[in-house]
Amino acid sequence: MSATHRQRPFKQVDVFTATPYYGNPLAVVLDGSGLSDDEMQRFARWTNLSETTFVLPPTQAGADYRVRIFTPGTELPFAGHPTLGSCHAWLEAGGKPRQTEVIVQECAVGLVSIRRAGHHLAFAAPPLQRSTPTPELLALVAQALGIRTDQIRAAQHLDNGPQWLGLLLDSTDTVLALEPDHQALKDLKQKVGVCAVESGQSAINLIAKSSREARAFAEHAADAPQQAAADLEVRAFAAPVGIPEDPVTGSLNASLAQWLMAEGHLPTRYVASQGTCLGRAGRVQLERDASGQVWVGGQVVTCIDGHVQL
Repeated sequence: MSATHRQRPFKQVDVFTATPYYGNPLAVVLDGSGLSDDEMQRFARWTNLSETTFVLPPTQAGADYRVRIFTPGTELPFAGHPTLGSCHAWLEAGGKPRQTEVIVQECAVGLVSIRRAGHHLAFAAPPLQRSTPTPELLALVAQALGIRTDQIRAAQHLDNGPQWLGLLLDSTDTVLALEPDHQALKDLKQKVGVCAVESGQSAINLIAKSSREARAFAEHAADAPQQAAADLEVRAFAAPVGIPEDPVTGSLNASLAQWLMAEGHLPTRYVASQGTCLGRAGRVQLERDASGQVWVGGQVVTCIDGHVQL
């Protein structure tokens, strides 16, 4: 056992939900000091969650704390649900931000601002780089997803730290019915974020949406919580980093919002639903302010509070 092993404060939180066990879980080690990269990676592999974070003292001026983010297989420069979940855990553990309504998190992409309004947290989406994928790649990805290329309405490579191939599909039915070949996506080295816009606001469409979500939930959860209606249905397939499907993905929703708002596919404020096919009920609130900054928000709830031996 390493000399650094000791009792460390720990929380496991659920992000993008107000109801425990319906969002995306995150493990947070609230004191990561003295741990090596290998020790952090080993613990993240052991938790087997999509991400595990380690809170550390800041090294950049203006930051309230620093966070390192690990999947079971690698370290990430930035990720959305770990940003909100780590902030919630840090505040709940007594963290005192320098500013009243804004918390500044340091991570590998730099400083990330997080707004606080009651139980709601929202992070400022990092700058996005995007480009158009080749038709050849889209054909291979469509085959791996089990869809026709003409069901892809728009596509972009999205990079805001994490990299995704973003696909806007023809309908939410298509999105919810996907059963990808995860090995094929891994072989292509493509993390793929798929989404579709709710096409109508009529009573008939809303009833159809409700029935569709009920069918998806019925396979996994008998008592799904009531959630606000959503404007966009999202799924995230990340086999190249060891996660076949991520329940609710902040970084992907951030880059999708920056892209889809800029191209006029969605308004400057909308709600995304994610996790339906996994029996989750994630809700992500997206908003572009007057300066053009996109904010990615949601609620966080603590499920486990204690210590870990590390």
